[in-house]
Amino acid sequence: MTEISAASIEARGRIRTDQPHTARIWNHWLGGRDNYEVDRATGDRIRELHPGIGDYALADRRFLGRAVRHLAGECGTRQFLDIGTGLPTADNTHEVAQRVAPESAIVYVDNDPIVLAHAGALLTSTPEGRTTYLDEDLRDVDTILEQASATLDFTRPVALMLLGVVIFVEDDEEAHGLVRRLMDALPSGSHLVLSHTITRPDMPDVDAAVAFWNENGTPRLTQRTPEAVTRFFDGLELLEPGVVSCNRWRPDDGTGLPAEVAMFGGVARKP
Repeated sequence: MTEISAASIEARGRIRTDQPHTARIWNHWLGGRDNYEVDRATGDRIRELHPGIGDYALADRRFLGRAVRHLAGECGTRQFLDIGTGLPTADNTHEVAQRVAPESAIVYVDNDPIVLAHAGALLTSTPEGRTTYLDEDLRDVDTILEQASATLDFTRPVALMLLGVVIFVEDDEEAHGLVRRLMDALPSGSHLVLSHTITRPDMPDVDAAVAFWNENGTPRLTQRTPEAVTRFFDGLELLEPGVVSCNRWRPDDGTGLPAEVAMFGGVARKP
């Protein structure tokens, strides 16, 4: 905790408050307070271009909750590697997992000084479990695995959480290669949980909103087709209902399928 606290102080000095940032805009859409006027203004403008885009953050967060509950409950998963953590909010991975299985171990990974500055909120854990935070980039696969091994046992199944993070890797082959390298390091019985913003002909307003963001915000976002998102799960056993709009992945209410959002996700098991 002491190291993170010192790093958090240093990280606050690296935060740009004059430029909108993805993590803070999503925090604004989720009703959080860890954002600035520049983030709120840009987020509201994006919502004007695509009124439903604020629902993506909520759909993605609820998808995370349902996926973690399923893995910790039905699948017996006790280890989670959450890369691209984002700003802490309600029902973070460790909170959901440890409600089901208090002994769960979680490693959070992010390279954003904004997230690092708030990392203390992620370093809570049940006495039986463990939660740690790594200030690392998704591209530094070997470093992530090496440091995470201090908390996680890579001879036992791990759930790799990649929610809304590979959208920041523009090159398709690099993005798919990073996911494969991470999954190759995990044993049989591990799972991949991944979500990604999509592009599709019947959702042109999404493209306009992303284009506005890429002209005004940081970091840049990359959209992919649903087919390209499904490629991330190649060689794995996709759980039903496959790669779908996040709010359609095993919805809780049972009242029928909600309207799609352009954030798709899936969960798959490594054979």
